[in-house]
Amino acid sequence: MTTTIHIIGGKGAGGAEGFYVRLVNALQRAGQAPLAVTVAGGAVAAALDADVRQVHVPMRGNWDLWSRWRIGRIVARHGACIVQTYMGRATRLTHLRPGGPATHVARLGGYYPAKGYRHAHAWVGNTRGVCDYLVQHGFPRERVFHIGNFVAMPPVAPAEILHVLRGELGIPASALVLLAVGRLHPVKGYGDLLAAFARIPAHCAGRPVHLVIVGDGPLAAALRAQAGTLACRDRLHWAGWRADPAAFYDLADIVVMPSHHETLGNVVLEAWAHARPVIASRSQGPLELCEPERDALLVPVGDVAALATAATRLLEDAPLRAALAQAGQAKLLANFSEQAVLAAYLALYRRLASTPAA
Repeated sequence: MTTTIHIIGGKGAGGAEGFYVRLVNALQRAGQAPLAVTVAGGAVAAALDADVRQVHVPMRGNWDLWSRWRIGRIVARHGACIVQTYMGRATRLTHLRPGGPATHVARLGGYYPAKGYRHAHAWVGNTRGVCDYLVQHGFPRERVFHIGNFVAMPPVAPAEILHVLRGELGIPASALVLLAVGRLHPVKGYGDLLAAFARIPAHCAGRPVHLVIVGDGPLAAALRAQAGTLACRDRLHWAGWRADPAAFYDLADIVVMPSHHETLGNVVLEAWAHARPVIASRSQGPLELCEPERDALLVPVGDVAALATAATRLLEDAPLRAALAQAGQAKLLANFSEQAVLAAYLALYRRLASTPAA
């Protein structure tokens, strides 16, 4: 009998999809034999380990009645105790009877409209802010649980790989590198980052300063046009979307996340996993994750001058970079490691299996 079923309707490679893959693969490695319900042909289905059992459902939209019926049949056939859904589409298409053999857990990674999640039996928020949001919207506090994300602890990229990457981008071997990773979308604050980079000295601590942006999105053309007007444009590098940006973190001296809104901030966790110091805006996620001046530098949202000042300070201060990176990685290992997050989910599943929704 399958203990847990995990359902996601997204096909892409976003943050929720990435966490879904990491958690399902971790459950499989732990001997839990999860069943993954995914969309055929998507990045999620391809990224799951080969020994993870998958069933494909099209989940073409919130009102795909055939997919809703199909999900119900899958749950009944496999006899799961826990059915966990990710994001809105999978959650809306999953309707299980309260008091039945399976408990529906909806996992939220953002401040999504509450209406589409009320029919679940329990809820997991990946930040305390999301959990508070659900309680404020009338969800029963005793059925709302906080479990964070985890990111994989990566191997360090070989020196020759980093040498090739510097050559590909045109970055001198002596350069200090600022890195930003994420979708080129208005909420990510990349316009602020470009304006701040124009204020940072071309050389810090006697070394040239370069900026690498990894990602793609609807603002790509506008941001490139903005960058084309800046005197620092020759030290700015667009790497585009990368399926695995791990080597870029190892290339970087500082990771910058200037988001106007960020529910959690997986980029912060990924930077810490690579032992890299972080500068982030004081949006919801970084405020919850970070302890300012201990494991990150935080600046006001949208404050270009403060962002430039923080980056210049950190570029000039190698001991501070090392201290922030060390403290960040220690926090990651204690609270956001695969082992810690997997243990929290398994404890939750045991608790819910023993106390099903009425």
